[in-house]
This record gives sequence, structure tokens and C-alpha cells, in this order.
Amino acid sequence: MSEPSPLPRRRGRTGAAFLVLLALAAYLVVQYVSGGAGEPDCQVVAADGGGAYTFTPEQAVNAATITAVGVGRGLPERAVTIALATALQESALRNIEHGDRDSLGLFQQRPSQGWGTPRQIMDPAYAAGMFYAHLEKVPGYTGLPLTDAAQRVQRSGYPLAYAKHERDATLLAAALTGRAAATLTCKGRPADGAAAAGPDAVRSALVRDFGRDAMAPAGAEVGAAGAAAGPEDDGGRTVSVPAESRRRGWQLAHWAVANASALRIERVSYAGRQWTAGTTDSEWRRTAGADEVRIVTVQ
Repeated sequence: MSEPSPLPRRRGRTGAAFLVLLALAAYLVVQYVSGGAGEPDCQVVAADGGGAYTFTPEQAVNAATITAVGVGRGLPERAVTIALATALQESALRNIEHGDRDSLGLFQQRPSQGWGTPRQIMDPAYAAGMFYAHLEKVPGYTGLPLTDAAQRVQRSGYPLAYAKHERDATLLAAALTGRAAATLTCKGRPADGAAAAGPDAVRSALVRDFGRDAMAPAGAEVGAAGAAAGPEDDGGRTVSVPAESRRRGWQLAHWAVANASALRIERVSYAGRQWTAGTTDSEWRRTAGADEVRIVTVQ
């Protein structure tokens, strides 16, 4: 019997190579399109001054939500770092409505693979919760290299890609979990089309991200609509949230700054430091001390 012609094999190899290139092109398109629209108005700096990461208000809101969901689940800072690095790689921390095949949202989760409905996946708090639920099933994930832990959840075709975001994710996690005080700032310019404003919007967002106990330290009740009542002053523009620990206080304070553009927050103060929207340097300045986080909204 004569040897078969090598031509069909070449065609098979060519076809396979073409499909690989097609998949790579689709992946790169997603990464390019998700590459951070908007001005980089926010910054997080290392507590020791050894580095910084700049990002947009949209990315800040999503990073704050991812962190708050992890904190609400009682997870360690390492879990938050893994989640933030994953979202940085998958969507550049943008809640995008496209991706490879049916992938959606911050973590590019696929409805066809059991991650939820498209509507659920496009809810950042839900998407973060699903990521953490899968991460918690990975044995010893806190001791794994970040890229390995992320890959156990994501099953990505590019398993080494998460590692390059570890530094930035570590800075974000340190600030947003409250370990590094007064390290996250934003310019606080109101976002285009930001309809949510006022104390009720702030309370609702706190409950959305941290859970229904977010306002519990204030002795407040959560209403049927999901908004919590709380003490106000400055003409009803201030939400005051007592913090049971210094770390909890900085979690809430940094969360508020990250959401400043979306929720039209004008000023945040805690533990003798104050951030004010619209200042040229956006730094945390010294002020009178307080044991509660005070979030003042635009009038």
C-alpha cells in the first residue's frame, strides 16, 4: 500500500494553526477593547512610597466592589489580590458586555459554563461572589502562586497572564481592604450620566457591596428597598458609619473615594485624615480626628 499524500496533513496543520491564530486574535481584541477607557483620575500608592498604580474611576468602582464582596465573605487579603489580578487580566477591571465566545463581565465568565445568566454575570457583586466561591474550593489557594490560583478558577488559555498584574493588584488590595491607610485617592470628578447621588445612594451602594450588615454598627435598619438609614448632618448630605476597627474604617473610607465619581461624593474623612474631591493633588490631608467614617455627598 502506498504512503498517503502528505498534503491532507499539511492542510490539517494549516487549519489548526489558523484556528489558533483566530483565537489569539479574538483574545487580543478583547484585551485591547477592554484596555481602560476614561481618564486615569485615581491612584493608589505603596505605603512605603515604593510604587503606584493609576486607574480610572470606572476601574476604581469595580475594584472597590470586588474587594467589598471578598471582605463581606470574611476572606483574607490574598483572596482579594487574586480576584483583582484576575479581573485586571480578563477585563482591565471593566464590566464589558463582550468577550471570547459568550464570555461577559469583569471576570469574563460564561453563561454556557454555568457561571450564571448574562444579567447575573453583568452584576459586578454577583460576578465577584461567583469568583470567590470557586476560589474557596481550591485547596491551599492562599499559598499558591497567584497565577496558579487564578488559573484553577478561570481555566484560561493563557494561564501565565495573571502574574503580570500581581503588583498592581497587591497595591489595590492593601488599600481597599484597609491595611494601608490613606493610600487611595481620586480626583472625584462626577461621572458622565451619574444619576445616583445623595446619602440614600451611598447607603444603598454600601449594602450592595458589603452586604446587608454594612450599616449595622450604626444601629441602623435596612429597609425593604435595600437602603439603610443612618445619621446625617451638613443639611442631610452626610452618611456617618462607625468603624469597629481602624482597618474597617479605611476599608469604608477608601471604598467611598473609589465611588466618588459614580455617587457624587464630595468629601470623606476618617481617623484625622480627609480627602476632598476636586483638589489638585487629591491627597488625604490632616483634619480633626474621628472614630467614624464620614461621607459627604454633593448638594
